[in-house]
Amino acid sequence: MTESEIYAALNDIFRDIFADDSIVLAADSSAKTVKGWDSFAHIKIVVAVESRFGIKMRTKEIETMANVGDLVRLVETKTAH
Repeated sequence: MTESEIYAALNDIFRDIFADDSIVLAADSSAKTVKGWDSFAHIKIVVAVESRFGIKMRTKEIETMANVGDLVRLVETKTAH
């Protein structure tokens, strides 16, 4: 899966969770830049990402993510075959 495919899927996930079709994610998007991204939304994002990509993220991996770029790299690593 390419980086652009991951971003496209994440955009869909975020738009659904935040009910905002104008969201366009970038590598530096984070809870500080996405309105409504709180701890509850974060859990919903993790669950949706795991489901969409068929992966499992460890707590340590989740805790070290600072932005969407980190999430993309994690998905790339976990989906590489």
